[in-house]
Amino acid sequence: MTKSLRLPRRRFLLGAGGFAVAAGAGWGATFLTVYQGRRRSNVGRLSFRNPLRIPGLLDPEPSPDGRRHYRLTLAAGTSELLPGRRTPTWGGNGAYLAPTLRARRGDRIAVTVRNRLPEATTLHWHGMLLPARMDGGPHQMIAAGADWQPSWTVHQPAATLWYHPHPHGSTGSHVYRGVAGMIILDDEHSDHAALPRAYGVDDVPLVIQDKNFHADGTLDFTETELAESVAGADNLGVLGDTILVNGTYDPYFEVTTRRVRLRLLNGSNARVYWLGFTDGRTFHQVATEAGLLARPRALDRLLLAPGERAEIVVEFAPGDEVVLRSFEPSLHLGFPTERFMGGDDTFDIVALRAARDLGSSPALPTRLDGAPALVEAVPGAARRRHFEFTGLQINGKTMDMSRIDEVVPAGATEIWEVERGDEWVHVLHVHGAVFQVLDINGKEPPPYVRGPKDTFYLHEFGTARLAVRFDTLTDPEAPYMYHCHVLRHEDEGMMGQFTVVRPGTEDRAPRIVAGGAAHHH
Repeated sequence: MTKSLRLPRRRFLLGAGGFAVAAGAGWGATFLTVYQGRRRSNVGRLSFRNPLRIPGLLDPEPSPDGRRHYRLTLAAGTSELLPGRRTPTWGGNGAYLAPTLRARRGDRIAVTVRNRLPEATTLHWHGMLLPARMDGGPHQMIAAGADWQPSWTVHQPAATLWYHPHPHGSTGSHVYRGVAGMIILDDEHSDHAALPRAYGVDDVPLVIQDKNFHADGTLDFTETELAESVAGADNLGVLGDTILVNGTYDPYFEVTTRRVRLRLLNGSNARVYWLGFTDGRTFHQVATEAGLLARPRALDRLLLAPGERAEIVVEFAPGDEVVLRSFEPSLHLGFPTERFMGGDDTFDIVALRAARDLGSSPALPTRLDGAPALVEAVPGAARRRHFEFTGLQINGKTMDMSRIDEVVPAGATEIWEVERGDEWVHVLHVHGAVFQVLDINGKEPPPYVRGPKDTFYLHEFGTARLAVRFDTLTDPEAPYMYHCHVLRHEDEGMMGQFTVVRPGTEDRAPRIVAGGAAHHH
């Protein structure tokens, strides 16, 4: 991994001035060559010939003890990700990716995670509200050869979550190798919502990831060819030129019903997708990360940054064929940073082919019962916290496993002002909480951002205000994380820790994690 880039706390902008400096350094021609070569696309190069793999489903019946037992074995293997080539990969209960876990509100969950990988790892239940000691963050390391058995009770609404490793310093490589899976939560409201719900038939998980491969089929972990040049214009980590969906290269999905619900997950390390259909058709967003929307939202484009999820319903006519594409995303980064961070890239994701005869689907509802209430903070009364994301630090600090950065009273709703202080891609994820984006630089957020979330792309230079509601589970000694979900940034220390404590005890809460430093590697 390249050494950390330390930038001034305030705005870093590499524009024409930076280019002039670069050119003056005698390698302007090299820069131009690399810049021109960094627009990436697969459009026109795919034939959509491989049926989309649907991850297996773990949906166990309750045991006599009243708990639902899930068993996951993490191990290395090999996969045919590209035609005719074998790629060394990691996975859960298989060689690449991991099964979809299905559970419902009120379930008592017990998971056995067997780590048979060659190194220590963790499994973080991204978006799950659960005790900090069960969260699977960097303090819950599972040694190679060891098992981990977290348990909790599901107490949140229906939603699309996911799970992935979270070891401090190596999250990026563990996820990139293939350890990731989706989680589907149901509740009494989603049971009765008139939404497609047959898993793998008309309710389809799409785990979207980008990869780079060497000629022999092995994964290319090279982070950048310009990482230390152009003043760090290329610091994201891996931006791949090959798209996999559920581990499938060049995929198509056969549509057999009038409407299909797509559960979209950006499982990439760094790439931001600007998703829509090649024929410009309207689709309806029915959920953000943390739950259903009260009313389906008509869209023709949707931004998805690493870790973000969205559920959409798409309507088809018999014989339709359309491609889900990531168009050039507007990242608001300026020249030339925009291109180095994928802002000029466009990728076909998956072809959807409708059969000649389509099964009927329920009409799209105008309202969805059970959508989570808006997260609202009492003006003037809510605690405010400010977080500046600049370079690879938050508020000028690098992650320290032994330091508690914030202490939060259980069940509180706070205003978090999150400032993007540079022209890099940053994505906020808060463990153990649900938030609503109130505004971005004083303006209403884009439509697809409105709703209950746990992960958020910092759209612009400047400040976004979030109303953040914390869970009611308390533990003064075990922290949750907040961090950038660009995995290289997270690995290099763009992360902080907070504990949730009984209201009124914040001043007495420890500010040091007992033994935390020992877990750092």
